[in-house]
Amino acid sequence: MMRQEQLSVVIDAQQRVFLDKQDLIIREALQNVPIVDNYATIITGIRRCGKSTLLLQLLKSKYTEVIYLNFEDIRLVAFNIEDFIRLQQEIDKRSIRVLFFDEIQIVDKWEIFVNQLLREGYTVFVTGSNASLLSKELGTHLTGRHLSMELFPFSYREFITYKETEADQESLKDYLVTGGMPEYVKSGQALILGSLMDDILVRDISVRHSVRDIDSLKQLAIYLISNVGVLVSANKLTGLFGIKSSTTILEYFNYFKDAYLVEFVPRFDYSIKVQARNPKKIYVMDTGLINVVSTSFTEDLGRKLENMVYLHLRRTYSTIYYFAEKGECDFVVFEKGKIVQAIQVCYTIDDFNFEREYSGLVAALHYFKVNHGFIVTLNQEDIFEKDGLTIEMIPAYKYFIRKE
Repeated sequence: MMRQEQLSVVIDAQQRVFLDKQDLIIREALQNVPIVDNYATIITGIRRCGKSTLLLQLLKSKYTEVIYLNFEDIRLVAFNIEDFIRLQQEIDKRSIRVLFFDEIQIVDKWEIFVNQLLREGYTVFVTGSNASLLSKELGTHLTGRHLSMELFPFSYREFITYKETEADQESLKDYLVTGGMPEYVKSGQALILGSLMDDILVRDISVRHSVRDIDSLKQLAIYLISNVGVLVSANKLTGLFGIKSSTTILEYFNYFKDAYLVEFVPRFDYSIKVQARNPKKIYVMDTGLINVVSTSFTEDLGRKLENMVYLHLRRTYSTIYYFAEKGECDFVVFEKGKIVQAIQVCYTIDDFNFEREYSGLVAALHYFKVNHGFIVTLNQEDIFEKDGLTIEMIPAYKYFIRKE
């Protein structure tokens, strides 16, 4: 339990820090923040991807004053459900109607408090770094009264805007290595990403899910980050890193996904059961993490480019598969049940791999009865038209900035 005076001091201190934050660039996501009267806006994403900066930009563009409170502040470690009454009193005293709450879901029954604020006409924004912990509570007390969005690290377009450089092969290579975590893009200090990794594993996973074997958890995470674009299944990993149960492996997979560390792309099949049975491809939420954390002895530039293309797609679409029937295609993307893109990724096309990449994409186009697809490369460009199909070979830096 906290005293009213303590809470007031923390709010004032956090407010000063919040308002002094530097917003490196205006985020593209700013124009997509959903705001509706009597609805809470929920913004989720990996730690340090810029959620609080996005809130600051929202304040500058739309509001005159807000109350900001980050519940992970060490001074709030004793905050519990009873303290929501004191927080309500503090809000009432300040007569501010717009509220920004960061990581509020670590406090039990937070959703009841937010629901009460909505009934009283407050505008509430909640940010968090764990998707399922938010959604679980939202489904009980805020059903129909919340709008959700995800924030990702810098896109390639944001990256070159900050770097004040052109869209070309060199900036793409830079982005491939650096990734898009704002603090790391700004400083280049690898310790930032190492610290991020530790925070995710400890705060977002070990503490929240009571995982005691942190060493095994970390080894599994590093293995996945070192194998982007590779097929993985829980059964084949059982026994590695001291984890003896495939059920435990699957639990860890879900924890990684909920914390936005890695994602698992299923093989396309109309049967959900078949999708669940087949191995999934691994992708990491930021390519900078791959370069800092991976234990791979090779550069794996092709797989990193594939990861980068996945992130580009994931910013817009949530339904993404890999295709493997008579041929293989890296990504088939759906929206509202209809395929919208088929993409093959290859760092460099040559005489040895062209037929494989081309025929795999053609197989996907025939399967889904669409007539246009992409082969995304580092710097090669071409167009192939045959049998009513158009396949566009395009440099990644052009693909990332093209208009849909």
